[in-house]
Amino acid sequence: MFSTKEMPSPSSIFSAYASMTASIMLFRSMANDLIPYPIRNYLFSTMRYFFKPRSPILTLVIEESNGMARNQVYDASEIYLCTRINPNTERLKISKTQKEKNLTIRLEKGEKIVDFYEGLELKWRFVCAEAEKSNNPNDHFPPRAEKRSFELSFHKKHKDIVLNSYVPYVLERAKAIKDEQRVLKMFTLNMQNYGGIKWESINLEHPATFETLAMDPDVKNDVMDDLNRFVKRKEFYKRVGRAWKRGYLLYGPPGTGKSSLVAAMANYLKFDVYDLQLGNIMRDSDLRKLLLATGNRSILVIEDIDCSVDLPDRRYGDGRKQPDQHVQASPSSYSMRMDRMTGNWKEDLLLKTVSEIMLVLDSIIH
Repeated sequence: MFSTKEMPSPSSIFSAYASMTASIMLFRSMANDLIPYPIRNYLFSTMRYFFKPRSPILTLVIEESNGMARNQVYDASEIYLCTRINPNTERLKISKTQKEKNLTIRLEKGEKIVDFYEGLELKWRFVCAEAEKSNNPNDHFPPRAEKRSFELSFHKKHKDIVLNSYVPYVLERAKAIKDEQRVLKMFTLNMQNYGGIKWESINLEHPATFETLAMDPDVKNDVMDDLNRFVKRKEFYKRVGRAWKRGYLLYGPPGTGKSSLVAAMANYLKFDVYDLQLGNIMRDSDLRKLLLATGNRSILVIEDIDCSVDLPDRRYGDGRKQPDQHVQASPSSYSMRMDRMTGNWKEDLLLKTVSEIMLVLDSIIH
């Protein structure tokens, strides 16, 4: 049985405490005098690391940019989290431009969202901090007003599942959402004041679809089946080392529906459209630059390819050639350059349209 007689007296406790404190002070004074500061700081940091309490939570920081480039994971997270807003969310930001059809919803800084994936609880937090000012005198770019990031927190034992399964799932879902909300673009050529030429875009709001297209039902189904095969075989093209692209030749007089078919294809595949008129191309180098500037998952429409060939029908009535307008691009190079420029890194459809004359294409297309 515990007895109070066995307890040390207050004076002995105080004496022991004073002795221990004096020893610590002496040790600290000796350490300051004998051990250099870098080594002393390293020892104290190591002791704090081993003796501090361990948290079972791991946090991934997803910053908005990765050097000079955008962080794909950040952009995907921003799109994905807008679909995971719950009743506990208190502050949101909404916006809409004149060209957008739907509201754009974003999280306000400091907001948290809890997501569940395969039974795991994952906590998201949107963080905004004041950006650090650059001390580099050669940095001529204005700094961002704030540094934005997402923090994803979860139990450490689930790290492999999050990195190998959940994050790829977020990327895939964000891509699907973006495709559904994508505004298609129509790109046309624009001459610059300095003599150059570049693509400029507007929203493609053509109402044509395969459902409304006046076309033979069997031919329409064949075209749709071919497009579906093309989209599904992306990995096959990659596996056999070929460019993921498809070519079509549309011919017929003006007003027969060539443009409507192109618009229906674009709406069906969610591909942008690039309208390339060969009459505006002055040199092969211009063609090269334009083809390199086209985006992936797009439809490249080459209009009136027959007009780029020196035909008897394109001459004056007496058989003389039309005046030379200094066009330096050889017709035979168009097809070859398009094959090279829309190489393995391009993902597109290639449509060649002919206004009236079909026979002249044999020497070029073949």
